[in-house]
Amino acid sequence: MASGSAPATLPQEIIRAKRDGKALSTGEIVSFVEGLTSGKVSEGQVAALGMAVFFNGMNRDEAVALTLAMRDSGDVLDWSDLPGPVTDKHSTGGVGDNVSLMLAPIVAACGAYVPMISGRGLGHTGGTLDKMDSIPGYVSQPDNSLFRKTVLGAGCAIIGQTANLAPADKRLYAIRDVTATVESIPLITASILSKKLAAGLQSLVLDVKVGNGAFMARSRDAAALATSLVEVANRAGLTTTALITSMNEPLASAAGNAVEVANAVDFLTGRRRDRRLEEVVLALAAEMLQQAGLVSSNQDGIRRTGEVLGNGKAAEVFGRMVALLGGPKDLIERREKYLPKAEVELPVKAGQDGFVTAIETRDIGLAVVTLGGGRSKPDDNVDHAVGITRLLPIGAEVRAGEALALVHARNRSQAEQAASAIRSAYSIGTLKPEAQKAVIRRLGKDSYCSSKSLPFST
Repeated sequence: MASGSAPATLPQEIIRAKRDGKALSTGEIVSFVEGLTSGKVSEGQVAALGMAVFFNGMNRDEAVALTLAMRDSGDVLDWSDLPGPVTDKHSTGGVGDNVSLMLAPIVAACGAYVPMISGRGLGHTGGTLDKMDSIPGYVSQPDNSLFRKTVLGAGCAIIGQTANLAPADKRLYAIRDVTATVESIPLITASILSKKLAAGLQSLVLDVKVGNGAFMARSRDAAALATSLVEVANRAGLTTTALITSMNEPLASAAGNAVEVANAVDFLTGRRRDRRLEEVVLALAAEMLQQAGLVSSNQDGIRRTGEVLGNGKAAEVFGRMVALLGGPKDLIERREKYLPKAEVELPVKAGQDGFVTAIETRDIGLAVVTLGGGRSKPDDNVDHAVGITRLLPIGAEVRAGEALALVHARNRSQAEQAASAIRSAYSIGTLKPEAQKAVIRRLGKDSYCSSKSLPFST
């Protein structure tokens, strides 16, 4: 826990102050987080403070104090023994967003170390950890010894949050999830950054999604979240920038778990690279390399990224990471042998000629969940084999009867249900829409808005 904490303050008085719109002191925040971690603060009191913050927001000083107190509620990793910069990326979540699987090995192949602590699927969005769990034998939640061995040996490790990393966030998030207080920018900010700070990073790049497949559907909400994350992280001592990227269509042509791993392997080996996915991966990689001090410009970062993809080093790093964490040693060469497959494949046929003009991306994610590839309840098991591939992007031309996508399901009934949802999610028109950029905007340390309270709808 943090040293020099102020004497404990009654939690009900802290709740009262925030209920009445007052700013909390660092001592009050530290006291509440200590009670949250130890269990001395009740679930009802946590929920009450969460709701007060939801409606009244927090200023930047409060958000920084909350983030640091939650960081210090458990272990803080130390990578000072590594012979290179330590960096990471965080995405706010999307559909067909398997960026981490390529990004970590690409950046590691360029000389950085990437201890990537990832999460499971949430709602309609996929989870990096669920994708990695589709690899047979892969230990997605190793002990610290194996985690460190993998980071040192491969340059990166994609794993899940350990029990001792920001435990205050685990309890707070679980209560927010069932009390309708998830969508609070200060609480989202503290939740994301407390874990990243506890991971011992030297720099961080954020991928903040916006669109009909993102948690932030409106541009102003995505910008407010990105600004909050960048400013709070930098004030907490973590060099951070953010890219706002579009989630108005699936990022990859695959959505699911094993199917997204296969897509990532194909990307790394050059067998297939989806255009929008490549745009986002290269932009984030260049940004991470710049923040880590390994390149002097975005252009140089793009060049280095292209080199390690072209010469196979990024693919080698991914294969080494998988092997060190218990997976097959030849996954890169023989992914078809190891990744689980669903029994039924069903094409989703277009009902008319034309161009794909829009996609209800959230509905694509929900179709994966309905197939069993996500969770309706936190304790649900995930079927790693099911999913959707060959998703046509916006702007693609299609004829009536041709496939919009390919469903992978356990039985015909589930496949037909998913196919119906996917068909309804696609809009087809006579005019080809203009291509939209996948990377919309960059926010750096000089991009802050003025310090103020930030509720969700800012």
